[in-house]
Amino acid sequence: MNTIFLAGHSRLPSGMAAQNMYETLTITAEIDKQYAVIVSASCTLATIHGQEFVQQLLKGHSLQNGIEGPVESVRNHYLGKAGNAIIAALKDLHKQYETSIVLK
Repeated sequence: MNTIFLAGHSRLPSGMAAQNMYETLTITAEIDKQYAVIVSASCTLATIHGQEFVQQLLKGHSLQNGIEGPVESVRNHYLGKAGNAIIAALKDLHKQYETSIVLK
């Protein structure tokens, strides 16, 4: 297998539909080992449409280039209430990625 699986977590803002199911937002990503490109991603937003939208925003970004590219994609294109939670979960996911590199 040429991919790794990582997750990032953050707290959801109050009053969101997803908060009724989860207290935290989780973003998971399957990442290519060689180039650190996000092959696939998912998140715990309440709607499938929101989940698919976030996947489209993240897919294709390389974590080797840092997290600012995906963060800017979220800032520019995701205008929902969970935007800051998505960004925080992305930063946590990137921290997990950096930790996994050090452990290699």
